Amino acid sequence: MASISLQRLIDKMKLTNLTPEIDISNIKISQPDINRPALQIAGYFENYESTRLQIVGFVEYTYMEGMEEKQKREILEQLLDHPTPGFVFCRDLVPDPVFMEIAKKHGVPLLNTSKATSAFMAEVIRWLNVKLAPCITVHGVLVDVFGEGVLITGESGIGKSEAALELIKRGHRLVTDDVVEIRKVSEDTLIGKAPEITKHFIEIRGIGIVDVKTLFGVSSVKEDQEIDLVIQLSEWSKDQDYDRFGMEEQYTEYLGNKVVCHNIPIRPGRNLAVICESAAVNHRQKKMGYNAAEELYKRVQAGLHAGDK
Repeated sequence: MASISLQRLIDKMKLTNLTPEIDISNIKISQPDINRPALQIAGYFENYESTRLQIVGFVEYTYMEGMEEKQKREILEQLLDHPTPGFVFCRDLVPDPVFMEIAKKHGVPLLNTSKATSAFMAEVIRWLNVKLAPCITVHGVLVDVFGEGVLITGESGIGKSEAALELIKRGHRLVTDDVVEIRKVSEDTLIGKAPEITKHFIEIRGIGIVDVKTLFGVSSVKEDQEIDLVIQLSEWSKDQDYDRFGMEEQYTEYLGNKVVCHNIPIRPGRNLAVICESAAVNHRQKKMGYNAAEELYKRVQAGLHAGDK
């Protein structure tokens, strides 16, 4: 199961550790969801998701301020006795001495941020969803073409990297070559990125390894990209029937999410970069409500009806 360290969250979100004496080196976060412990502070602990990061906002904070110390101690002893990765106090709120004392006793880290509660919750959930999303690796090249994430796949040596290099020269951006890490961040969204080792590098047979960022500049690379379209390259075969109209979309599936897929046959003289650009723009048009194949079909039908008259 995927997890990230609490220290990594602290560094990313620029949190202040209010309990530095507690060892957090082994504390991991394994769920992208968070919890606001309002009901627990009121004494209701059934179905309490203690394994989630706990967020304390102004409402919870002011409620605790109004509690009698005996009642507060009883509730906090019960609350902090559960294993939890930590409590984050928003709006620069600072836990009172009782909360600090019991948290240190149970080894529960207390953190602090100046951000508003809702804004922080949205930011941390988005980030955790990406970092803890289900992940697979596939063989291919991912390029940002006119804002569309185009994943180019195919057999080794078929020309994926060469097509990507030509796209980069035409002003598009490389995300990753050879190995693509795909994360499912929602039921509709797949995000692709490069492994740290191969980031910004591309392999061209006959030349070797090329550092795209150094050669073409920082504007030629991108950290990650949503995958909108898959272009599968295959050797041309005269016995194979290829889609020439595109009336019906073909799909491929990654982590349960379907992505539009075009099977492009390779033969000498075909400009793969231009084909990839055209496929990306055509896909974008379809998302905006215009389908060239359907428009042609309507014109043909209109012509036939006109001939009948």
